[in-house]
Amino acid sequence: MSKLNLTTEGDVHVVVTRRFAAPPEAVYRAHVEPELLQRWCLGPDGWTMPVCISDARPGGKIRFEWSDGKGRGFYLTGEYIALEPFSRIVHVERMHLPEPTPDNRVETRFEADGVGTLLVMRMTLPDAETRAAMLKTGMEHGMEASYARLEGML
Repeated sequence: MSKLNLTTEGDVHVVVTRRFAAPPEAVYRAHVEPELLQRWCLGPDGWTMPVCISDARPGGKIRFEWSDGKGRGFYLTGEYIALEPFSRIVHVERMHLPEPTPDNRVETRFEADGVGTLLVMRMTLPDAETRAAMLKTGMEHGMEASYARLEGML
């Protein structure tokens, strides 16, 4: 439906927006249900998510493990803070590359937008250096590939 748009705000925020041609309920479920996450949240082609723990409740644990099938991989851990079914998810995540990154607080909103959904994800990093390091990882390319896969799935 539309391409991903990534912007920065202030020193510590990253805001990602993308429209999907699917209702908020479907886009929300794809962000919390393990069997759905494992189908689309993969980054660039060739990667898989062999481990996906998503205990979608306040205090519930998150663990995603990715593999490129060639012996390389990384993982993410975190916790859900708040969930408002089909409209909002707040969680904290840290990437392990292999050392854990500082906490990234992520609020994702799913807003009805005509016949689809406007996704607005606001990430809050602890400082400008952490945000700059995160942006240098090429995350935008991986997110766009994942969201294009999700669009096709929906």
